[in-house]
Amino acid sequence: MKKLRLGVLASGGGTNLQSLIDCCAKNSLAAEIAIVICNNPDAGALARAEKAGIKTCCINHRDFAERAAFDRKVVQRLQESGVGLVVLAGFMRIVGPIFLEAFPQRIINIHPALLPAFPGLHVQQQAIDYGARFSGCTVHFVDVGVDTGPIILQAVVPVLDGDSADDLAARILIEEHRLYPQAIQLFAEGRLQLEGRRVRILPLGSGPTS
Repeated sequence: MKKLRLGVLASGGGTNLQSLIDCCAKNSLAAEIAIVICNNPDAGALARAEKAGIKTCCINHRDFAERAAFDRKVVQRLQESGVGLVVLAGFMRIVGPIFLEAFPQRIINIHPALLPAFPGLHVQQQAIDYGARFSGCTVHFVDVGVDTGPIILQAVVPVLDGDSADDLAARILIEEHRLYPQAIQLFAEGRLQLEGRRVRILPLGSGPTS
């Protein structure tokens, strides 16, 4: 099977990126990371990608007077790299229509909560403050909303008595590193079928790229 070319967008330390790098290196993921693009020149994700010999690009959003110009530049770099799936890995920018038109149903994100509960930021503290018994993480397709796209996979993590936001975040992150490669593999195998808001996971061998 031909490897799926990934374009990873990141803003921070890049632990989910590292998980993908490791899976690609072990050939446990039928994908290759074509480019890593960061909007933050100090992002640890850049160093992780460079260490792995992956092409990187820093496009600082602060250098652009308007969001659309930044978005067009990022999309241009992704297209030049022949990307088949855009993977958000801690990318702290809203993905707008320019991205969605260029990569329809080919942008995914991972969120550290069980959507639709607790979208947005500081979600671990939100879960604790609300008294939730469980939290987790969600891989979803990206749409025009914030953390509102169709759900691909979810993993559940208990919220324990005495948890701090950092404690819960660390427990969720373990599941993120497991779940994200799994969702990307399903996409690479052509096994994700979108029906309205529901994502059907097709049997192995039924996808067009299998």
